[in-house]
Amino acid sequence: MAQIGVLRTLQGGRVGFYCPGCRDMHVVAVDAGSPLPNGAKWGWNGSYDRPTFTPSVHVKTGHFVTGGSGGPTCTDAWEGEATCPCSSCHSFVRYGQIQFLGDCTHALANQTVPLTADPG
Repeated sequence: MAQIGVLRTLQGGRVGFYCPGCRDMHVVAVDAGSPLPNGAKWGWNGSYDRPTFTPSVHVKTGHFVTGGSGGPTCTDAWEGEATCPCSSCHSFVRYGQIQFLGDCTHALANQTVPLTADPG
């Protein structure tokens, strides 16, 4: 895993970008031969400094995945834990900017900010 520009290159035709709203890495498959397990694959302009991914990127956890009511945490078992975070992060990544949509559950909903390298 190498940092190039604002992206991390990952195995299997994937790249990751740091999401300042979630304070975590979001991963998209960009190689036609390597979609994510759910079959998803994104178009990519090939830029490591000012990437554009199409379509939007929507990362969901907890009840947002299962269609429940959501909330800050849920009590369903998740990866062996007693509770799990429930969140939704929906964005467009265009020319090195991340445009957060209104259905995000974090503080950057409805804002656009520049992508930055992963601080971790």
